[in-house]
Amino acid sequence: MSGFAAPAGAPAGERVAPGSRPLPLAAVAALFLERQHLHRPRARRLGSSALARFVTDVGGIQMDTINVLDRAHHLTLWSRFGPYDRSRLERLVYREHVLFEYWAHAACLVPTGHFRYWRRAMLDYRVGHTGWARFLRGNPGLLGAIEAAIRERGPLANADFERPPGHKGSGWWTWKPATHALHCLWMTGRTLVHSRVHFQKRYDLAERVMPDALALAPPASEEFRRWHLRLALHAMGAASERDLGSYLTFPRWPASERRRTLRAALRSGEVVALPIAGERAPWFALAEDEPALERAARRRVPPSRGTTLLSPFDSFLWHRERTLRLFGFDYRLEVYTPGHKRVHGYYSLPILHDGRLIGRLDAKNHREERRLEVRSVHFEPWFAKGEPPPVRRDGSGPLAVEPALAGVGSALRSLAAFVEARRIVLGRVSPARMARPLARALRESGSPGRTR
Repeated sequence: MSGFAAPAGAPAGERVAPGSRPLPLAAVAALFLERQHLHRPRARRLGSSALARFVTDVGGIQMDTINVLDRAHHLTLWSRFGPYDRSRLERLVYREHVLFEYWAHAACLVPTGHFRYWRRAMLDYRVGHTGWARFLRGNPGLLGAIEAAIRERGPLANADFERPPGHKGSGWWTWKPATHALHCLWMTGRTLVHSRVHFQKRYDLAERVMPDALALAPPASEEFRRWHLRLALHAMGAASERDLGSYLTFPRWPASERRRTLRAALRSGEVVALPIAGERAPWFALAEDEPALERAARRRVPPSRGTTLLSPFDSFLWHRERTLRLFGFDYRLEVYTPGHKRVHGYYSLPILHDGRLIGRLDAKNHREERRLEVRSVHFEPWFAKGEPPPVRRDGSGPLAVEPALAGVGSALRSLAAFVEARRIVLGRVSPARMARPLARALRESGSPGRTR
């Protein structure tokens, strides 16, 4: 690439990626799909190296308590690997420690190879997070008492500690004192999540869970911030400054601090500023990713192939304004929206086909009946009308409807196998004229595949 003019807003004296024209958003979207392991969805088998590579590339797998269909982290992994053995994942995480639990975007599974860096966040949390100050002043000695109980009794969960007499209420700020203490000990790295039973965390002393990782010296704060920036840029391929503050949201540095770290990386040449077509402000990428972006800009045929469904908490959707800019897909999670105001359903899953977001479906797993209910399917208007996708005008034209619906049918069968549903019930489809073709595609996709 040679001859790029400096994009408007690029800091003076800092390296700007060379080239003759701004990069198209399609190139950024293509690299983002690749980094998120969604350019060939459900095509690989889950194993130690594949799991570590995936989570290293994206930075973390978000965990969440909502279980209307399946846990968020299971859905995220199914989107990439298809049906897999859940007990194998348990072994990889809690016995072999390929991953460990910590806060990245929210509560996440993150690579153990990143432990040294997150250790810096744990140590800084002890002195820099003021949210616990009032609680700790009102409960002197509680952290030590909880830590001593874990040391004496082994891994313990919140349920192992009684609620004080007269304690009422529910929600985050009315947790019982032991719950606050357990969370604080975890965030500061004095304990780690040893295991989960019925999705409830069981904590143990950090030195007993991962002694080898704990022995590594944490980086200085500045090195940690530079690493954090590199991790986010690698996961996104290229990003606006706003993207950088919305992907890995922990630690919550002031915008001025993030900007200072970015400027230092630009001056060193580790990061470059990129002009992006249609964007007034520059975007940013790791210098080592320039060739990949150039290759993506030259492709005339989109490189992504395959169909999958995405968890609402997938890292691909962590910054939904970015999803709208790159894919023209306006996604909102309606779990907390009153029922009569919902548009797409309680727990709608975006449908990804050949690198495009073509719709969303609201699903519920009826476990006792072993029935997967697809309450509603909403296809994007451009897809239903046979028009080219928005934003990604890469010369490929409209998507063929029949192969796309076949892909949706195959993905639903795969999901049903994963959640151990024996049958799928298809509800309302919008537009209505696509209901019969989708039902036919679902029938022709065959029986659910086996767990592997």
